[in-house]
Amino acid sequence: MAPLALVEHDLVSRITLESGGANHMGNRQMVDESNAWAVILAAGEGSRLRALTTLPSGIAVPKQFCSLYEGPSLLEEALRRGESVADRSRICAVVAAQHRRWWQDALGSLPERNVIVQPQNRGTANGILLPLMHILRRDPSARIVLLPSDHHVLQEAVLTASLKDALEQLDWRSEETLLLGIQPGELDPDLGYILPGGTDGRGALTVARFVEKPPQPVAGELIRAGGLWNAFIVVTTAGALCDLFRERIPEVVEAMCAAVQRDAQGFGIAAVTELYPRLPTIDFSRDIVAGQESKLRVLPVRPCGWSDLGTPMRVAEVLDRARRAKAALPGRSAARAHVSLAAQHERMQVRGHGNRAAAAQ
Repeated sequence: MAPLALVEHDLVSRITLESGGANHMGNRQMVDESNAWAVILAAGEGSRLRALTTLPSGIAVPKQFCSLYEGPSLLEEALRRGESVADRSRICAVVAAQHRRWWQDALGSLPERNVIVQPQNRGTANGILLPLMHILRRDPSARIVLLPSDHHVLQEAVLTASLKDALEQLDWRSEETLLLGIQPGELDPDLGYILPGGTDGRGALTVARFVEKPPQPVAGELIRAGGLWNAFIVVTTAGALCDLFRERIPEVVEAMCAAVQRDAQGFGIAAVTELYPRLPTIDFSRDIVAGQESKLRVLPVRPCGWSDLGTPMRVAEVLDRARRAKAALPGRSAARAHVSLAAQHERMQVRGHGNRAAAAQ
């Protein structure tokens, strides 16, 4: 990989000062309730669920553009989740250029500059850093909620209450980053876990360590020790999030900041497009937050029917729980999703029964 061009080391801080806000590297000001932003992370490929998301034509539709049932897509659900904590004018969506046919209409209600297009996939860290640089230019004292676009929540009110609690806590912890950890409803070795430390005395728990997809016996031990499912939902200030990045990849932060600034002063996204092929692939959980646990806190969220819908088996489990709970299904929307996971799952079951019957003859 060609080396990243080095720019002025304090460029991010200088942009913050030029924008009239507090210097996020120095004494941070209290954040105002009106500056909450939601960032919907919608650039993933959803490759683990392709068995359910592939159309008869052979085209695999990324999971976030599918619905669990017929009706609103998971992306639409995430947008509504974002609206529970931020005005639509402060909701950004990070999307992939190659998915334009699926997101262009779905995101039509967002301001055009809030739809942030990644030229290429360079890992989850760059997918978060890019919108962070855009938000820092516009609102240096922003409070940010990072929301995956491909999860399902049965009891949205429970999660919304925790999101609002986390945002309020930023009033007294503007230099810390809050993670939302879901209290496990069952043992699942295919999820990531956050093992909390003790209480910090200010309404949250410290983070002892992260454990990604532990063996089943270890997952059981983690749950007994108070372990929480890592939902990849992050609530933080723009400055605190930038600090996490600068601690690990300062040269990437400076290069991304310079590219976003150049594009904002000109036309199009030429600088970001030129930069992306030279960026390393960086994972947010593994390469950024792991090892910086002292800057993190976790808020437990009581069971709310959360699922990352990461595999066909987990989709089946969510559908089964919804049926047993006799939960009301989401209403149909004007713009229906391209694929219904429930319908696809039912077709797979029918095909499976047919294949077994044919084999038995």
